[in-house]
Amino acid sequence: MIDIKTIAEQDRSGVLHPFTQLKEFASGKLGDPTIIVGGKGIRIQDATGRSYLDGFAGLYCVNIGYGRTEVAEAIARQAHNLAYYHTYAAHTTEELATLSHRLIRMAPGKPRKVFFGLSGSDANETQAKLVWYYNNLRGQPKKKKIISRERGYHGCSVISGSMTGMSFYHDHMDLPHPGILHTGVPHHYWGAEPGETEESFSRRRAAELEKLIVREGPETIGAFIAEPVLGTGGIIPPPTGYWREIQAVLRRYDVLLIADEVICGFGRIGADFGSTLYGIEPDLVTVAKGLTSGYVPLSGAIVGESVYAVMEEAADRVGAFSHGYTYSGHPIAAAAANAVLDIVEKERLSDRARIVGSHFQRRLKERFAQLEIVGEVRGVGLLGAVEFVADRQTKRRFDTQRKVGARISKAARDRGLIARAMPHGDILGFAPPLVVSESEIDEIVDLAFQATKEVMDELALESAIA
Repeated sequence: MIDIKTIAEQDRSGVLHPFTQLKEFASGKLGDPTIIVGGKGIRIQDATGRSYLDGFAGLYCVNIGYGRTEVAEAIARQAHNLAYYHTYAAHTTEELATLSHRLIRMAPGKPRKVFFGLSGSDANETQAKLVWYYNNLRGQPKKKKIISRERGYHGCSVISGSMTGMSFYHDHMDLPHPGILHTGVPHHYWGAEPGETEESFSRRRAAELEKLIVREGPETIGAFIAEPVLGTGGIIPPPTGYWREIQAVLRRYDVLLIADEVICGFGRIGADFGSTLYGIEPDLVTVAKGLTSGYVPLSGAIVGESVYAVMEEAADRVGAFSHGYTYSGHPIAAAAANAVLDIVEKERLSDRARIVGSHFQRRLKERFAQLEIVGEVRGVGLLGAVEFVADRQTKRRFDTQRKVGARISKAARDRGLIARAMPHGDILGFAPPLVVSESEIDEIVDLAFQATKEVMDELALESAIA
């Protein structure tokens, strides 16, 4: 038995928690930290013995579920044999070489090399540097600006945080950094004009992108970065025709395409990669999360053939590739990734996400679509979201002070379900582990529905009192 009181006190006095109101936590207003002590399948357990259905797979990452001993054993074997060595100056390990070869065979586009880091944030920092490096090497020193999308999420570090298209990631942090631009979010529900079809909306978004490129000067635009399906910005699948139209613009102006597959990759949406599902042909690909299912930190910046060819050709002229981290290609992380990918392939988790995901999408619509406070139910594979509005006919939003999404998320948690209140609107998000069963999907949806009904009753009472 752990000493819950001592751990809570030590945590409160020493841990700087991300995305936590610091003063409220320090004062105890937010209560004690939740101490997670174990997990199995799609459930986790806290120190008080309470069990939760993890409807968000940690942070979209625990695709193979908790407690997989195969991965723990692979980590232990590697730690016993060789816990660490660096990858500078052409050093490698068996697990790393195997993983790199594997990813090159799996990844979309025309992959050639993989640079390894520790998180999606640092991988996207690497992608930005690769864009700048590539254009310097080919004599295009002005072609450096990177276009992201409003509500896109690409990380929290300096450049990746700038590429993230949500202002609260920038506030008081001196972001976004110069040279990072944003174009419109591809969300038909909120962005379409009256009567506008998804195809027409996609063409308009592509035209807006083209107008931005022309205004800034095509000779200054190096890359466009995007998630195949927007994740933290609201779990938003692309409208019909979107990726076809966007890629046509990028090709016209010689702009690299970075596919941020951190969430979509390794089966989450019912295909190995989001790029595969949506016909995206990326020049650079970012992976993390599902690569190790969160068991240890690991990310990859996958470099396409055309970009790498320029880098290799210039090597005699510019010298060594001067980028790297102490833990790039860490052998324990590589061993974990290989064990995870073995499970993904053996258990056909991409197919499972497509099949069970179809049941999930159907159940969400059956339970939520007709509720008077639900504006949209959306998703693909094992990604899903329910967006709440005050008036579904006029699409009037709730007053932000009512915190409807957060209240529904809390009511779900009180029932033993973790579903995320997404940060850009009143949205309840779901991303369960890919090993989830149909019966567990039913339980997740039912608990979320009960939580929603509870908050609807509260809202009705508040309106009556007002």
